[in-house]
Amino acid sequence: MNVSRPRSLRAPRITTAAVATAAALGLLTLSACSSGTADEAADGKLKVVASFYPMQFLAEQIGGDHVSVTNLTKPGQEPHDLELKPRQTASLTDAGAIVYLKGLQPAVDEAVKQSKNKHVADAASLTSMEEHGTEVDGHDHTSGDNHSHSHSEAGADPHIWLDPVKYAEVAKGVAKTLGEAAPDHRADFEKNADALAKRLDGLNKKFSDGLKNRASDTFITTHAAFGYLADRYSLTEEAISGLDPESEPSAARIKDLQKLAKEHHVSTVFFETIANPSTAKTLAKDLDLKTDVLDPLEGISDKSKGDDYFEVMEANLAALQKALGTK
Repeated sequence: MNVSRPRSLRAPRITTAAVATAAALGLLTLSACSSGTADEAADGKLKVVASFYPMQFLAEQIGGDHVSVTNLTKPGQEPHDLELKPRQTASLTDAGAIVYLKGLQPAVDEAVKQSKNKHVADAASLTSMEEHGTEVDGHDHTSGDNHSHSHSEAGADPHIWLDPVKYAEVAKGVAKTLGEAAPDHRADFEKNADALAKRLDGLNKKFSDGLKNRASDTFITTHAAFGYLADRYSLTEEAISGLDPESEPSAARIKDLQKLAKEHHVSTVFFETIANPSTAKTLAKDLDLKTDVLDPLEGISDKSKGDDYFEVMEANLAALQKALGTK
């Protein structure tokens, strides 16, 4: 009698490639659980990359609890000359949305273009841009009465955030982009943008009321960052240098400013927190004028007279009121 022996069960053969594939899939799954998708932070928030402080402030105020915002420009760093690290460039590709201002930071402009990100809010396209910091005979002038002092134009002025009205227009455009990137939170973004616009309208009224009954319309500042502010409140900005804060004024420009200061009863020469104040202080000393800070808000630092956009803008208003002799 032949008794058949039970056949041994052979385990299926697992190849090295299969092991590697399973391990890779496991890692991807684990990564997805812990870090979210490429455009989401670890906590599930929409990853937003902002180019410099005014764009960061908009993204944070409008995005609220639904976003995680990274600023490419460090606090106190001059944004015009920003050079991006490879990691920062890569972050633009991975971001859920980008908020920047084309024309201010060439390195960022190029990196945003290369990123091919579908959700990009360009502040320069969300409001009307104007020409400020125009030049003639080496001089730079920005007049609140919109009279041109030049025959050659220096290009579009990017400093739109210093006009609360234009900044509010940009805010609504940013809300639209964030809503497209995270549709589930669109209503919240729109609500937050409306609330921010109301605060900006209040700030605009503070400037309008606070700069009435002034003794002078003219102020001198380090570089031509305040053209939109001057236009909004019918002031005249006289910049020591042009739109570029690092450019050096000519001897003719310094002589011109000395004459302007006397003719327009200028009491103060303004300098900035993140730019070299030496030229402004030298000019003030030569003319026996005071110095004070007028912050272009390109970056918040420990030297800023406030912790956010509104606090610094109100400090700017107080400085202008003092310098222009408001009653």
